[in-house]
Amino acid sequence: MIVAPSADLDMAVRAIVFSAVGTAGQRCTSLRRLIVHEDIADDLIARLKAAYASLPVGDPRKAGTLVGPLVDMAARDRMMAALKRARAEGGTVHGGTVAEGVAGGAYVTPALVEMPDQSDVVREETFAPILYAMRYRDLDAALAMQNGVPQGLSSCIFTLNMREAERFVQVSDCGIANVNIGPSGAEIGGAFGGEKETGGGRESGSDAWKGYMRRATNTVNWSDALPLAQGVSFDI
Repeated sequence: MIVAPSADLDMAVRAIVFSAVGTAGQRCTSLRRLIVHEDIADDLIARLKAAYASLPVGDPRKAGTLVGPLVDMAARDRMMAALKRARAEGGTVHGGTVAEGVAGGAYVTPALVEMPDQSDVVREETFAPILYAMRYRDLDAALAMQNGVPQGLSSCIFTLNMREAERFVQVSDCGIANVNIGPSGAEIGGAFGGEKETGGGRESGSDAWKGYMRRATNTVNWSDALPLAQGVSFDI
């Protein structure tokens, strides 16, 4: 997600938290990278830190729980390993600990990680509630950062600048490019699918039939002659 200087920050914060920690960050469209303009970065990150600290973690069957468990202990270990790498690559981690007082599953607190740049661990996809936050000055640099990963499923920008929005939807190399809505807010009537390592066609939308059929070319000759290509004569 790119958050531009003109963005509605209240809307952006809600979208970020929902997309990054919903289903404990274990969706294919979960938000894992936040690329925020340096003029608003301090304000936005402060809001996110406060929001993350207030998230109830626990049994998803109980009312009020917003963050449930990871799928298993191995997923928890992968998350902790990713956070260890992030620290080694210059990141500052907020949260990202084993949840206290919650038993019977792999419960963790969501992690917000401030990174100095897009390092190796940021480019990898960890199915866990980890959000890497990076800063940018120039929109083209932000777009290059967004596109500079092997994945290409869903992307988004928050901006009230029409030129920035148009530039984004033209340059984003993902199968889904949203404006002022999170990456996990896929329109059910639109084609769903990605590019690069997360490619493989589309579901739904106008081309949905292609996923369930195969193309074939059939030529049927009902005459008693055998027409040959380019008028070739081949008598035997």
